[in-house]
This record gives sequence, structure tokens and C-alpha cells, in this order.
Amino acid sequence: MPSAALEVFHSLQPGDRVELVHEVKVGFRKWQTRTTGVVVRTERRRHSLHHQRNSDDKVFSDVIVLDKGAGELTTVTLDEFSELRKLDRDG
Repeated sequence: MPSAALEVFHSLQPGDRVELVHEVKVGFRKWQTRTTGVVVRTERRRHSLHHQRNSDDKVFSDVIVLDKGAGELTTVTLDEFSELRKLDRDG
């Protein structure tokens, strides 16, 4: 993740309004999308999506859970191509 996005990620608090530009891939297709919402929480999740790794080789992902309004929640995993920025709480 770019250092600017990482700095923003570490400064996020519940209630912050953010905009995230990220890439979505499905099969051989990929496109950029923009997700805006209010931070519910941030996490550093450990996962085991990679196989044939040593058991002590830990893999983590930085994750943001966002409230998009009207009760819709979404979880976004950040990667090296993610662009993250804080917005005013009003919009």
C-alpha cells in the first residue's frame, strides 16, 4: 500500500468519512471503482489464503469496514494500488 494511504489508514477512527479508489478483479477482467462510506472499524486480519507456506510465515491484510448508508456495510481490503483519503464528515 502506498505510504500516504497507509498513513491515512493508521489515523482512521470510527465515524471518519473516507473515499477509496481500488481495483476489482474477476477472472481476466478488472476495473477501478470508488467506494465512499463511514468507517465502522479497521482491522489487520491474518489469513491463510496462500498455500504451501511455512506455518510461521504470517500473512496479513489491512481491512476497513464501511457503512455506506441505509444499513449497507461493506468490507474493503487495501492493497498496493489502493488510494485512500479522508473526507469531511458532512460529505
